[in-house]
Amino acid sequence: MESTGGPYLNLAAVTSPVGIARLLQMTFGCTTFSLVAHQGGFSAVYGTFCMFVWTFCFAITVFIIVCEFTHLHSCLSLSWGNFTAAFAMLATLMSVTAAVIYPLYFVQVGCYPIGCAVRDFRMAASVFAGLLFVAYAAEVFLTRAKPGQVTSYMATVSGLLKIVQAFVACIIFGALVNDSQYGKYVATQWCVAVYSFCFVVTVVVVAFSVTGKTALLWFPFERSVVIYTFGAVLLYVSAAVIWPVFCFDSKYGSPRRPGLCAKGKCPWDSQLVIAIFTYVNLLLYVLDLAYSQRIRFVSHL
Repeated sequence: MESTGGPYLNLAAVTSPVGIARLLQMTFGCTTFSLVAHQGGFSAVYGTFCMFVWTFCFAITVFIIVCEFTHLHSCLSLSWGNFTAAFAMLATLMSVTAAVIYPLYFVQVGCYPIGCAVRDFRMAASVFAGLLFVAYAAEVFLTRAKPGQVTSYMATVSGLLKIVQAFVACIIFGALVNDSQYGKYVATQWCVAVYSFCFVVTVVVVAFSVTGKTALLWFPFERSVVIYTFGAVLLYVSAAVIWPVFCFDSKYGSPRRPGLCAKGKCPWDSQLVIAIFTYVNLLLYVLDLAYSQRIRFVSHL
């Protein structure tokens, strides 16, 4: 058979610094969920979430390694650079969340009542969960856009911030459904509308970038994203003012946590979480707007 113009296998996919980071991700991810499944154990929503994170990230990482090693990614209808950069950032956020949640809820110093073997497995799983986070963070660091470098949009600071914004919005939604009593006032319902609108549009921006379809749009995508980011800043400013007033002002809510509020089922706790992450996302959108003035979109990388 005649050569098609290059090697069939891409050795750089496993020998480059990014490739080595991905191999470590695969190794640490497999080790983590194997330790938990074998004897560490998990339960409730928190444990299920952690297992989902580790297995999901492991599966996608294996998929990325195989595609790059065999050049199969060239057959996919994806902007591969945008896809891998977006996944690395998402996996970093998910893995650090799991690395905090699992030891917080399942690791203990003593052996009673779970037994020393289970305790040791859980501790080991927690260590490898932390290493998994470091491996994904290393990929983000290695693939991020450098000054003056032409790269995929999702590898830029603005693109990475889009993933963080969507992730923070998911935390807000989780607190909203946890008996936050947001339906009490029209003003707090407006805040929920702000969170939902910005989340949906941010996900759409990421989706168009990852699929490489930005060039097919009839309007200038780059300019539209910057305008949207500016609008999101204004919307989040309104939510950052309205939500605390209607939740913590004595006229509408409670400035202090009620003494009889059950731990884990207290609306005040959920309202506080939402307020904190509203300000976090506001800061992220402001940073996004600042960095968006310094980049140019490259949809085909």
